[in-house]
Amino acid sequence: MARPPRTLPPPLLVRLALRLRLCAYWSLVGAFCALCGAAALLRLCWSAIARPTATFRWTPREAPPACLHDTSLGTHCYVRIKESGLRFHYVAAGERGKPLMLFLHGFPEFWFSWRHQLREFKSEFRVVAVDMRGYGESDLPLAADSYRPELLLTDVKDMVEHLGYNRCFLVGHDWGGTIAWLFAINYPEMVVKLIVLNCPHPSVHADYALRHPSQMLKCSHFFFFQLPRLPELMLSIDDFKALKALFTSRSTGMARKGRWLTAEELEAYLYALSQPGALTAALNYFRNVFSSLPLSHNQVRSPVLLLWGERDAFVEQEMAEACRVHIRSHFRLNVISGASHWLQQDQPDIVNTLMWTFLKEGDGRKGHRN
Repeated sequence: MARPPRTLPPPLLVRLALRLRLCAYWSLVGAFCALCGAAALLRLCWSAIARPTATFRWTPREAPPACLHDTSLGTHCYVRIKESGLRFHYVAAGERGKPLMLFLHGFPEFWFSWRHQLREFKSEFRVVAVDMRGYGESDLPLAADSYRPELLLTDVKDMVEHLGYNRCFLVGHDWGGTIAWLFAINYPEMVVKLIVLNCPHPSVHADYALRHPSQMLKCSHFFFFQLPRLPELMLSIDDFKALKALFTSRSTGMARKGRWLTAEELEAYLYALSQPGALTAALNYFRNVFSSLPLSHNQVRSPVLLLWGERDAFVEQEMAEACRVHIRSHFRLNVISGASHWLQQDQPDIVNTLMWTFLKEGDGRKGHRN
C-alpha cells in the first residue's frame, strides 16, 4: 500500500517554531549575560573590600612608548575613508607595487601585534597593518552600532582600494580573523589567499559553542561584554590588571619563554587601550556579535591557511578541523605545539615559516593592482 505524501507544516507553524528558537536563543544569551555580570560584581566587591587603594588606581599614560616609533617596522600613515568619514591609521612597509598583504588585529590589540610579520614579509610584499576602527590611532566612534560587521567589512574594502589594489593577501587574528573570514566570504574576488590565526570560521564557532558547554565557558566573555559600562570598569581597575593578565598570566598569556612581552611592549598595549573611549570602542565589536548570526552564506572560495596555537585558552582545537567544510578551495591547517592564543607574537619564527610555505604554493605571490 502506497504511503500518503508527506505534507509540509503550515507557514504559521514554521514561523512559530522560528520565533520559539529565537526566544530560546536570546534567553540563553540573556541568562549568560546576567550570570557573568553577577560574577563580575562579586569580584569587584571583594577587590574593593580587600584592596581598596589598588582597585581604584590608574597610571596616567600620556606619551606612547618608544617601541611604537621603531622605524624598522614601517611608516605611519593616515587616511580618511570617504564611505565612513573615519580616519584610519596604519603602518606600511615594503615597496609600493609589490603584492599587498593586509593584517587585521584582534582584541585587545592594535597594529603593533604584527610587528614580527611586518619585518619578515616586507621584502616581497607591500605589508600594511591597520588600526581597525575603534583601536589605536584610528577614529573610535562610541555608538555600539558603529561596529556592525557590514561596516567593518566596508572598512577593509575601502582600505584595500585606497592603497591602490583590487586584491590582497589577507591575514587576520582573533577578531581580525573573524572579519577576514567574513571578508573572504563576501568579497571573494578581493582575496588572493586567506591566512587566519586562532579564529574559527564564524559558523563553526557559533554551532560548536551551542553544542559544547566547555567552549561556552571559554567564550563567556562574549556574554559579559554585552553589559554596559561594567566590562570597561572591570578591565581597567587596578591599573588595567585584567588586560595585563590576558598577555602575561599562565592560563591565557604568551606561552614561550623568551617571547614574553617586554615591559615596554606591554606598556604599548596599555597606552593604546587607556585612551579616552578606547575600551568602549574595542568592546563594541562584541556587542554586535550575536545580531550577525547565523550567516546567510558561509562558503570561502580562496585558499586558506589556518594556524592554531595548541594552548589557546579561548577556543577549542576541535573547531579548527571543522572549518574545512566551509572552504571550497585548498585548506591547510597547522597546529603549533606550545603556542598560545597570541601565537604570531610568542612563536613568530614558526608562524612566519608556515606562512611563507603557504604563500609560495600554487599561484604564489601574484598581486593585483587597479
